[in-house]
Amino acid sequence: KGHAMGGFGGSMKNIAIGCASGQVGKRQVHGVVESMPADYREWPMQEYFMELMAESAKATADFFGKRIVYINVMRRMSVDCDCAGIHAAEPTIPDIGIVASTDILAADQACVDMVYSLSPEENHDLKERMESRHGLRQLSRMNELRMGNPRYELIDIDAL
Repeated sequence: KGHAMGGFGGSMKNIAIGCASGQVGKRQVHGVVESMPADYREWPMQEYFMELMAESAKATADFFGKRIVYINVMRRMSVDCDCAGIHAAEPTIPDIGIVASTDILAADQACVDMVYSLSPEENHDLKERMESRHGLRQLSRMNELRMGNPRYELIDIDAL
């Protein structure tokens, strides 16, 4: 799925924000140290936000260690996150499938690669959202933090 600030929301975004402690933790991940401006467009954005999300996700991943399986469901994808509620754009990206891995970087990288492998007509909206929000910085920062491996092997379980 897309995300207004993160460009896309995969496993890293979900644990980075979802496991942040209450309002204080979520403010820290969003790079807001004082009171949270009501308009999210006034929050720190772009690469700094991606880096803070990766660092937050790393703390959670390090805590749980090998006891985490990352699952990304690429179905009914919109350029918006479910956090947009009733204001979220309708899904425009075709269903791709489900990715599961014990490697968070491999899972998110595989999903991004599969979106990019779609035709321009199919991936235009989400690709534009990811790139305009510097969303791919999530992947490079996870790699810098050694959170996983960007190389992966896809196994199609429907073919087994």
